[in-house]
Amino acid sequence: MVSHDVYLLPLNDDGSPQVPGEYVYLAPTCSDPVIIRFAIEGTSSICCHGSLWVNIPERGAEFRRDKFREFKLVPDFNRTIEISIPIYEAGAYAYYITYAELPDLAEHLAETNHNTPVKKKQTPWYYIDVAPRLTLDGQPLPLPALSIFSVISKFMGKYPHDWERHLRGISDRGYNMVHFTPLQVRGASNSPYSLYDQLGWDPACFPNGEKDIEQLVESLEKNHSLLSLTDIVLNHTAHNTPWLQEHPEAGYNLTTAPWLESAYLLDTKLLELSYRLEELGLPTELRSVDDLMKIMEAIKKEVITYIRLWEYYVLDVDRDADAIVESWVVGKATFPEGSLGSDGPDALRAASPEEQAKWLTKHGLKGMDRLGERFRRKIDPKVGAALLSSLFGKYEVTPEGTSDQVAVRAAMGKILDIVNVQFYEEYDKDVAEILQQLFNRIKYMRLDEHGPKLGPINHQNPLIETYFTRLPRNEVTAKHKKEDLVLVNNGWVWGGNALVDNAGPKSRVYLLRQVIVWGDCTKLRYGDGPQDSPWLWDHMTKYARMLAKHFHGFRIDNCHSTPIHVAEHILDEARRVRPNLYVVAELFTGSEETDYIFVKRLGLSALIREAMQAWSTGELSRLVHRYGGRPIGSFEVDEISTSEVRTMVNGTSNGEEYTREIIRRIKPVTVQALFMDCTHDNETPAQKRDARDTLPNAALVSMCNCASGSVMGYDEIYPKLIDLVNETRLYTSESSKHAVKLGEGQGGIAGVKKLLNQIHTLMGMDGYDETHVHHEDQYITVHRVHPESRKGYFLIAHTAFPGYGNGNGAFNPVHLKGTRVKHLGSWMLEVDDSKETVEEVLGDKRYLRGLPSRLVALPGVRVEVKGDETIITVRDRFPPGSIALFETWIPAAEHSSGLDTFVTSGAKAAMQELDLVDLNFLLYKSEPEERDSSEGRDGVYDIPGYGKLVYAGLQGWWSVLEPIIRENNLAHPLCQNLRDGQWALDYIVGRLERAAKLPQYARLAKPAEWLKERFDAIRSIPSFLLPRYFALVVRTAYRAAFERGISLMSPNIQNGQWFLKSLAMVSVQQTGLVKSASLYPDRLVPSLAAGLPHFSVEWARCWGRDVFISLRGLYLGTGRFEEAKEHIRAFASVLKHGMIPNLLGSGNNPRYNARDSVWFFLQCVQDYTRLVPDGLAILDERVKRRFLPYDDAWFPVDDPRAYSKESTIGEIILEIFQRHAEGMKFREANAGPGLDSQMRDEGFNQEIYVDWSNGFVFGGNQFNCGTWMDKMGESERAGNKGIPGTPRDGAAVEITGLLYSALKWVSSLHAAGKYPYDGVRKVDGSHITFAAWADLIKANFERCFYIPLSPEDDSKYDVNPAIINRRGIYKDLYRSGKEYEDYQLRPNFPIAMTVAPELFEPTRAMHALCVADAVLRGPTGMATLDPSDLNYRPYYRNSEDSDDFATSKGRNYHQGPEWLWPTGFFLRALLKFDLMRRGKGTGRDTEEGRTEAFQQVTRRLKGCKEMILTSVWAGLTELTQKAGEFCPDSCPSQAWSAGCLIDLYMDAAEEQAKFDAEGKGQELPLR
Repeated sequence: MVSHDVYLLPLNDDGSPQVPGEYVYLAPTCSDPVIIRFAIEGTSSICCHGSLWVNIPERGAEFRRDKFREFKLVPDFNRTIEISIPIYEAGAYAYYITYAELPDLAEHLAETNHNTPVKKKQTPWYYIDVAPRLTLDGQPLPLPALSIFSVISKFMGKYPHDWERHLRGISDRGYNMVHFTPLQVRGASNSPYSLYDQLGWDPACFPNGEKDIEQLVESLEKNHSLLSLTDIVLNHTAHNTPWLQEHPEAGYNLTTAPWLESAYLLDTKLLELSYRLEELGLPTELRSVDDLMKIMEAIKKEVITYIRLWEYYVLDVDRDADAIVESWVVGKATFPEGSLGSDGPDALRAASPEEQAKWLTKHGLKGMDRLGERFRRKIDPKVGAALLSSLFGKYEVTPEGTSDQVAVRAAMGKILDIVNVQFYEEYDKDVAEILQQLFNRIKYMRLDEHGPKLGPINHQNPLIETYFTRLPRNEVTAKHKKEDLVLVNNGWVWGGNALVDNAGPKSRVYLLRQVIVWGDCTKLRYGDGPQDSPWLWDHMTKYARMLAKHFHGFRIDNCHSTPIHVAEHILDEARRVRPNLYVVAELFTGSEETDYIFVKRLGLSALIREAMQAWSTGELSRLVHRYGGRPIGSFEVDEISTSEVRTMVNGTSNGEEYTREIIRRIKPVTVQALFMDCTHDNETPAQKRDARDTLPNAALVSMCNCASGSVMGYDEIYPKLIDLVNETRLYTSESSKHAVKLGEGQGGIAGVKKLLNQIHTLMGMDGYDETHVHHEDQYITVHRVHPESRKGYFLIAHTAFPGYGNGNGAFNPVHLKGTRVKHLGSWMLEVDDSKETVEEVLGDKRYLRGLPSRLVALPGVRVEVKGDETIITVRDRFPPGSIALFETWIPAAEHSSGLDTFVTSGAKAAMQELDLVDLNFLLYKSEPEERDSSEGRDGVYDIPGYGKLVYAGLQGWWSVLEPIIRENNLAHPLCQNLRDGQWALDYIVGRLERAAKLPQYARLAKPAEWLKERFDAIRSIPSFLLPRYFALVVRTAYRAAFERGISLMSPNIQNGQWFLKSLAMVSVQQTGLVKSASLYPDRLVPSLAAGLPHFSVEWARCWGRDVFISLRGLYLGTGRFEEAKEHIRAFASVLKHGMIPNLLGSGNNPRYNARDSVWFFLQCVQDYTRLVPDGLAILDERVKRRFLPYDDAWFPVDDPRAYSKESTIGEIILEIFQRHAEGMKFREANAGPGLDSQMRDEGFNQEIYVDWSNGFVFGGNQFNCGTWMDKMGESERAGNKGIPGTPRDGAAVEITGLLYSALKWVSSLHAAGKYPYDGVRKVDGSHITFAAWADLIKANFERCFYIPLSPEDDSKYDVNPAIINRRGIYKDLYRSGKEYEDYQLRPNFPIAMTVAPELFEPTRAMHALCVADAVLRGPTGMATLDPSDLNYRPYYRNSEDSDDFATSKGRNYHQGPEWLWPTGFFLRALLKFDLMRRGKGTGRDTEEGRTEAFQQVTRRLKGCKEMILTSVWAGLTELTQKAGEFCPDSCPSQAWSAGCLIDLYMDAAEEQAKFDAEGKGQELPLR
């Protein structure tokens, strides 16, 4: 069987990756292809005409960044779309989605033209970075295992002899990659980064050119086990590069970048001034700020004023005024579109000159896109003429002569002067910045203590560093214009935006003198693409490919100044040559967000970071912590699927090839680092800290979980940063002279660096990715361990910053719990850094040398073992510059099969025999249920500092653990509780062991045994690791139990998306054995709770209404047919008054006060017969009757009459219809305060009857509440006690729909010969068939319930126009006790629409649904009352006892709060009627149209999905306050909230099956 790493990438509804920060970074663990699996919700918004586009090439194909492959997103409401794509090579890949935007839900569909292409939207590009797979000596070399050594090639000496010596010394110290600064021919400055010829190798080092390079790289790998990395310099070239004279267009000159004209002029005049200082009587050598101020005054006068810099900012008033007047005279005047208001030109005439100038600026100004030539900014003469025509009218020649053009010209001149004010202000501001920058730079270069103090100002050393290279005039350049030969130099800008071209048209940094310039480097101009500078793109592409041919990696020099699209192209080309190219970058953007942009788009392997940037031990500790790795004991987030999976690769099946998938969650990660102890750009410890810190600083870096690096001279303790440009001496190193021995030695830290590099590489290769970093005064300790074997390395580092002295720093003993250690060694570094020695070392004319130094071994530490604890104590002699290094391991983690493997294996087998009732106990049981099952002894677990779990079972633990694992929150109170003791382990095992002794839970013995064995295996590990292993065990058990539950359900659930599975598991959550709430009085069977925890035990658990609203989804939709049948039988057995009870009370004391329950019951029986194989057989099932048939007498359960009679379900159905047809009038049995302490006496009286003029069932009165909106007033203080919030007497719309549905069903059964009864006897004794009764309802429904949109239609309907609040809807009630309640908009009519769509005229129904969508629908639930209703009170607080009649004691339970279960019926109705208007014969029966209907529903499920995902109850709440706000008094997991959404998925599957059958020319199979 083949194993595959599969990286799961769920996408959000907008197509973005579901990864924090959107940084998708994959580090392959082997050489096999990486599979990225996109997971997209089946009818997400992006699935409408949706396609996933990836530029991941197929095997063997070449990567092209702009070449994308298309994967169609085939919508499926019931599934998550998964697209698995193998990635064969490293690199920066991208994906995007195209889709047709989902229109807003509307009553009328927009007209569609099938010949018009669908207008599609495109998401941004999102990036997937795959790390390169490096190998060394035939072994994989993960990136965190890299130890990189930087050398400056020009100091290496003669090749090959000197080079070989140095390379041998580098390899001998344990480094595995060498970074070479550029090896190309250098320019005039001799800087390695100022390249004279990118394609030529330095002849001084490599006289044989490329042949020497090939030999060098081969020797590196074969002889020294070293990979190679070199700089690639893309941003500039040496200012004396010969090809610049041939191709000046490759730079920013005054032709290619005319916006630099003013900057060049300023630069030139500043240079001229520096040559004239003596002539002007100004100081040529600055000795004070006063001297500088004299020069600054000269700059203002001789430069700024002289060059008339303002002309680059302002309008030429004379020119523009003349042009405008001329245009006016000849009648060329234009008002731009949208430039005039409703008053037209008159408004301009009345405006002030300032307002006229503002208008002219907004509509007529040109040349604002950039700076350029003088007076580039101008007014469009036609627009100016339009302004004149509004002020003076059209130009006319009068008898007296021409119009007064002089006056008109003067008026325009004044307006243009006002326009210019803003530009003069802009100029003044820029000049102030220019002067400030010049002052600061000259002061730094000439006067500041920390500056270079350049000395006299002369031709060799002018006042300023020039910003421009001025190419010579010669035979080569003669063909170019003089503007071509002025090229801007490269540099960097403090705080500059890395995504803006500093020499481009949007930047003025060269004019403002904000660039710290490199005078030896000309900035290269790539433009927007190869078409803008073809020769340069071709040349630099050859350069990149040449480097990639020879070197394993690139260091992108000055990456933040390299245009990102250029870097993309160059790296793409380089990776074509070497796919596994390691790419690091010098990136200083000043913004982590911008860093991510570069990293994602370029696929950077790492960013260079440096420990020497730390200014204190504390800051160094922070850096080590940042790059150290995950905390020790971190939670494992990857999941390994051990089942056999047939994968879909590239959207096609692999036939019968089965694979074992290792599913990896894409974790949010920080950008990978190359963490250097020091770089060639920065000062050494001898300069910045204390030379002794060389050792602890290097050791700390090597302990980090990332690539580490150093530079030649660091290990040797060079006293000073090497000057890249001016230095000419050659490297020396003891390591290059003698073999490096571990431990003590002279001449630097090589002896210990070798050991540190070996350990760093070992940890990187084996995946030691957990680290604990501790800072204590002068000390930093680092413990880095392997996450599974728990082996590790421990470092104590005594840092050496100035002022630390020579003591041991009073370091507290280290206690390592459960850990054993082996002392590898302790060393201190002694350095002679006296002034005389430093001067002597620096005075060497030929060689770069380190300070005299030696590594001294120390006894250093004392190691004691006490019990399971190891204590490490630093001895007196452990001065700054000392380290101690240890190997560590945890004996308790040394399991024969590997502890991680053992605790995560065997769970599925342990769960294999469990049924869903067992799983209810294993996974769930709220506090009341747990107390009930244990005679009150046991409750849920209570976590100190957190509180009680919501379930005693595994879901209770997992709900807390899941976010802890996801966020790696080791500080959570649960983690602390586990570290403090093993009570949680005892609780879980003890609970199951006790249960397994009971006959009903005997099968739990195996899970109990599995958990005990796993917990026993981790009990002896150190307590700091217990949270990790506890989480592994619980997650494994929970996943296995969850999967077992799903496996026992219907195929639709097993193959459904995660949300459907989560909903389905609510059926397990809500169904269990509860002693106090069985379905029967004499035997214990599982029962369905209305909700947890409020409705979980005793009389409050089983409600007739809740059971049969929930049953279709929770039982029929999940394939739990036996449980469905048992509940149908149980409630049928207690039928009385033609009703099933509202409260079952196990059949002991059922209460009959719900008028709607029996109709939901009949709907479920109907659904059962339709959905269950041989479902009609239930009609012949016989049940014993708790009460006598057709008899209203009540008697206790022990009365001999109880259960003395039998009826079939079919007979009971007839009894229901018959009792309603004849009418019922009764008083509730046992009426009074003992039955209901809140109800008034009148409320116990029930009357239910059919009005045979319309066929509707009526019932109830103003003092009871017989439908689901059943809140009774309870507040004596507010005076609402006994007054229902929503009596809903009369004919309720949902009851009418359910009644019709039931009648149609039994009528069709009778017609098919499957039900013996054809009708009932009415109260007058006459017979009416079920079909006739149904027809009567249908004939009257729209007339009685519809409220017409137009008052003109009122006469056709039974409405009172005076009471109507909202039109185009369906009444909630018909003929209720308060007439206005009939007309209230509530979410009950969709129930009738769902079960009886035939009652509704489709167009009106769709309109009503659109109204409900806009008015009632919240993020998760449906508002129970129209917000425009005077009774609307959307905040339910049951505990409030106030004077407010409407809300006190929660009387407004159904007067505005948003209930979730009606959402299911609303969405079912919406789907039904939306599909209906797109059905056959409508002209809109397209696949796309049907998909849109499903997508409208999907869009409205977002809130419910978020809720079930984040709820600790793993369910959907009963209700919310307004706009989805949390309601503390709501039951947090309600059965019907979940069940009604499963109903929706069932409907969707049926509709989908219909379309599939139509497509295949088949009919749906009917059971």
